[in-house]
Amino acid sequence: MLENKITDPMFDISVLAVENCCKPSKGPIRTGVGFLDHMVDQFNSHAQIGVSLQITSKSISSNEDDFKSHDEYINRFASFDQAEIQSLVGATLGTEFRRLLDQACPVNGSSSYRSHFGCPLDEALVYCTLDFEPTAPDGALEVYSLAPYGKFPALGRRMLGHLQIHTLESAFWSSMAKSSGLKIRLEKLSGDNAHHIVESSFKAFSRALRNLLDGVDTTLNTEEKETPKNNAKLDALYGPKSANWEESMALMRTAAVSRKTKETSIEAELKMDGGISGVSVSTGIPIIDSFYTTMFKAAAMSVKIACTGDLWIDDHHTSEDVSIAVGQVIAQALGTKAGLNRMWSATSSAVSVIVDLSNRPMLTTHKLTEILVGSNVEVCDGLALEMWEHVLDSLVVQARMTCHVVVVPSGSQGEEKVRQTMHSLAEAFGEALRYCAAVDQRRAGSTASSKGTLAV
Repeated sequence: MLENKITDPMFDISVLAVENCCKPSKGPIRTGVGFLDHMVDQFNSHAQIGVSLQITSKSISSNEDDFKSHDEYINRFASFDQAEIQSLVGATLGTEFRRLLDQACPVNGSSSYRSHFGCPLDEALVYCTLDFEPTAPDGALEVYSLAPYGKFPALGRRMLGHLQIHTLESAFWSSMAKSSGLKIRLEKLSGDNAHHIVESSFKAFSRALRNLLDGVDTTLNTEEKETPKNNAKLDALYGPKSANWEESMALMRTAAVSRKTKETSIEAELKMDGGISGVSVSTGIPIIDSFYTTMFKAAAMSVKIACTGDLWIDDHHTSEDVSIAVGQVIAQALGTKAGLNRMWSATSSAVSVIVDLSNRPMLTTHKLTEILVGSNVEVCDGLALEMWEHVLDSLVVQARMTCHVVVVPSGSQGEEKVRQTMHSLAEAFGEALRYCAAVDQRRAGSTASSKGTLAV
């Protein structure tokens, strides 16, 4: 890299393009800090806001030929205090996002808009809540609780590659909030990997911003403990009369699995047909039948599952193998996942399920075990409670998705509490799967990923 002899560099954005619902090829993202480039690219992939920009300095060359390597060029500003760069990028993009928000969120009776999203990476879960008041001149970073960034070292990391992450809160996000007019809350629920904590925060913000621009709110209603129903904007975007629904149905996605072992014999057929062919689940375990019936009805998918298992031994083999087969037919039917929405967050009663069709299988549960143990029940409707984590893990791993299950604890106990919890989990899982699997025509068949592919 060129000798750093500048004590007070002046930076400017020489190229900037920000367009809603497209990913322009007008230019690259060049902030001068490689990891920050990667984070800004999340707006392209997950907010569907085409961003290209380049930061320049009067003191430092922007000519790649002046550097010894491509890495040095990409990170040419990394050795300076990055607060100025992060503030510049955050404020500039925030101003552009405000322009898009003013177009999408007109002044109405309440003059207030809200959206919410949790990004379920395999090693982190960060929630983002956005509030926007069109008449308010400035926004604010109300909550930023991501630290520590991992546990190695004990107080967390301060650098990611060449990115100074300890200035993200005060520089990037505070500037973004103020200039965009957004009230931003970024809250880490779990995560020990710094890369994924930061990435999850940018993806969660991107998805929440997309929902805000679309007029879609998946925020948990703390009084009714459920997400808003009859969301007209959501229905217009993905409902049965929408263009996205028609294209989803036109794909005619189906799959079938026949699984036979000495322990179980299973036939499973799945049609992503809007649920018109119906749901039939027969496994010999009443609560498993109820769980998958509820899940697939909420997912607007048709399924036939028939299992004969060695229930004279116990419930383990049947519940496990059925979930394996269900996961396999989901994965087969989804195919490459190109052009799909990919991520969604849904809540039913006190259970939230956040799903990412990531091809990186991972199940993380938050408070579910505590609820099941607290019920003081060994077996409920044919299934030992110790099996539920295994059932869900088998489903998620075989479906090749990342899934976080978040349960709000309550004081009630007994079998009815177990039934209510698993019913709510099935409803939320199915709703999340429905919108993850939905085609989004704005993606024009491209994969919702900054990698450009979900291949592992």
